Amino acid sequence: MNTKKRYSPETRERAVRMVFEHQKEYESEWAAMCSISSKIGCTAETLRKWVRRSETDQGKRSGMTTSDREKLKELEREVRE
Repeated sequence: MNTKKRYSPETRERAVRMVFEHQKEYESEWAAMCSISSKIGCTAETLRKWVRRSETDQGKRSGMTTSDREKLKELEREVRE
């Protein structure tokens, strides 16, 4: 059974922006994520992943950016053909 729920890019961006803007109002980043995720309708873990991906894309965290990940997938598809 597929229980995966898709969220629009606008919803993801808004939730991540809310975490960045309001995390100082909470005792920890996780507390902010728990509160905001309940308002958005996703799990705190899902929101945490969105925030981490955003931080990577902005260069605040190390790792492969979303655009690099997409390029890699495209190259792997080409190799398989």
